Amino acid sequence: MRPLRPAATSGLAALGREFAKFGAVGGLGIVVNLAVFNLCRTVTGLPVVRCSVIATLVAIAFNYLGLRHFAYRDRDRSRRGRQVALFAAFSAIGLVIENGVLYAATYTFGWDTPFQNNLFKFLGIGAATLFRFWSYRAWVFRTLMPGTPHGDPANSTSNPAAYHPETTAPPP
Repeated sequence: MRPLRPAATSGLAALGREFAKFGAVGGLGIVVNLAVFNLCRTVTGLPVVRCSVIATLVAIAFNYLGLRHFAYRDRDRSRRGRQVALFAAFSAIGLVIENGVLYAATYTFGWDTPFQNNLFKFLGIGAATLFRFWSYRAWVFRTLMPGTPHGDPANSTSNPAAYHPETTAPPP
């Protein structure tokens, strides 16, 4: 078996660092999500899934700030409105995944104890996180090409010369 080339190992190291930063923000987001969820369930008397949706929305706002300013601060900053719109769209899909798991457990199977609510909320967060990592990385916080300043239109995937599969998402 051939040893990995330096470019491949540095690419894996970069992906590992990216995943660690995403994980740090996401880990704090999970704490925020579960804390707001349990506070809402305890204090308001709202249905469990409604509390979960509220908690997810709070965590989405927290995660956007963390991802934009920590995990992906070196990424393309052009077209911020487009970035926010894509983040909101993919977050909404993640919200449906996350809360769909809790909804199914609660209303289909009748698993509605506080422990079960938290367990299925956590499992839903895990399923949605896999989707969010892929979508945020590929579509929202795109990688800048080496040597390009923030917001350089040369980073656009509509410019085939700017497309590098190891650093950017595939063109739509």
